Amino acid sequence: MLDKPTGDDLLLAVLHFLRNEAMPLLDGAAAFKVRVAANALELVHREIKGAGDVEAAEAERLTALLNQNGTIDELNRVLCEAIRSGRMDLSTPGLPEHLWQTTLDKIAIEQPTYATYRSLMVQEKDEVQP
Repeated sequence: MLDKPTGDDLLLAVLHFLRNEAMPLLDGAAAFKVRVAANALELVHREIKGAGDVEAAEAERLTALLNQNGTIDELNRVLCEAIRSGRMDLSTPGLPEHLWQTTLDKIAIEQPTYATYRSLMVQEKDEVQP
């Protein structure tokens, strides 16, 4: 086991420094560049925290959909070829749900503040609650 601080702890510390200490001191192009760097670090942090679960869920869906095993890259190549050749389309059971969930999972990591994504998550949450 690695000692503390972890890589994620260090990432969050740098992110905090950029957002709360460096950015307020800057303006113009420098402030913009620091904002871009902070946004990139936030994306890396979300990937570290959530990518494993997202990839495992995607692999599980692909395995069931295609009825075969493989890496995510291999399974996605098979899926793309099946769609390209017409063997699979939106009438294929499970395909629309897989594509939708994969899209939502990617947006959750890459752009969680995207307005449409946020409204969908609120709508989904409201549908689940009694």
